[in-house]
Amino acid sequence: MRIVVHTMYFLPESGSAPILMNEFAASMAGRGHEVEIVTTIPRPPHNRGYEGRFFVRERRSGFLVKRIITNFTAHHLGRLLAWSIYTLYTFWNLRTVRRGDIVFLRLPPLQLGITGWLARRLRGAKTVLNVQDIHPDLSIESGLLRHPLAIKAALAFEKGIYDLNPAIVVISDGFKANLVGKGVSPAKVEVIPNWVDTDLLRPHPKDNPVSRRHGLADKFVVMYSGIISISSFETLVRVLEAAKLLADDPGIRLVIVGEGFKGGDLKAAAEALGLGNVTLLPFQPYADLPFMLAAADGLLVPLDRSKSRLSVPSKLYHYMSAGRPILGLTTEDSEVHRLIREVGCGICAPPDDPAAIAEAVRNLAGSAAERAAMGIRSRAYVEAHYSRTRVLEAFEALMDRLGRT
Repeated sequence: MRIVVHTMYFLPESGSAPILMNEFAASMAGRGHEVEIVTTIPRPPHNRGYEGRFFVRERRSGFLVKRIITNFTAHHLGRLLAWSIYTLYTFWNLRTVRRGDIVFLRLPPLQLGITGWLARRLRGAKTVLNVQDIHPDLSIESGLLRHPLAIKAALAFEKGIYDLNPAIVVISDGFKANLVGKGVSPAKVEVIPNWVDTDLLRPHPKDNPVSRRHGLADKFVVMYSGIISISSFETLVRVLEAAKLLADDPGIRLVIVGEGFKGGDLKAAAEALGLGNVTLLPFQPYADLPFMLAAADGLLVPLDRSKSRLSVPSKLYHYMSAGRPILGLTTEDSEVHRLIREVGCGICAPPDDPAAIAEAVRNLAGSAAERAAMGIRSRAYVEAHYSRTRVLEAFEALMDRLGRT
């Protein structure tokens, strides 16, 4: 079968989306399918070799990649413009779609649902919407969308997109409940989680070349590694405030590895607090990620209170695959809190309470045996439920069913 994958973010950009979509494409191509990626020119600083180029065709790992340039601003209105430019390009690219192709659309942006509808109506393709974040809820909860008429229009647009598309894949039961609660037919919504490369992301000793390079091998390290975005920024600031409360314990160190829309603001907040027990690092080479995570004694999954029910970060599964305890900073009604509690792979604290976060870190530091047990449970659960082979087989089975209808 021919699979045309639409994703705004792809290697060599950093983050979970580019990595997951590359693994998806490579795995499907390796299974004998013809795969095409429709994506964007990488954003700085990952655009080396693409400077001054507006459209690129390239082959990698047995599949075709098509790239179009968008704007690079980090402002939320600039992001909306980038989404719109990219969506218009996907309309243009539909001329290459053939009857019976599978058109796989990774959302956001929500506008890609229009691409899916056009692909079916004009080209006779089969479509899959893969919903990674609940929009416009995230924009509403974060305050980016405030006017009542704008909110009403955005929610109506979201409902219309889901009504127009017959096959919707979400990453958690909570996401399905959200869509069904908005009137989407449960029959068209299937839960397939994101996956983890459990061969790459596996437990390693804390004392390793990467941890030694950053001076972490002899510290109790609580780490966040990922995009610094609007869904976690406020909680990460509370984490910095918790670090100030922990300053009297020289053995504890907070490490934040990442970049993103709110990265500059987070750095400014850390500087304003004058913290000596916090290390801020840019994204590290992907090959170093298993060893960087191994440097941690606890791994942070922060979700702002208003967004806790609207996101299940892929980093959660990556952390669990690394065999480390999870410190979930989220509300009790979130998917992240439920999973941590049910699996017994970590502890949770309110996302907006620095004192409670600091106490959770102290509790985690106080029991090496319990941390080890949590790490073992984390790894075992990921291997059973989120391995790349298991999840991609579910996607392939879905697309095969669509191709036969």
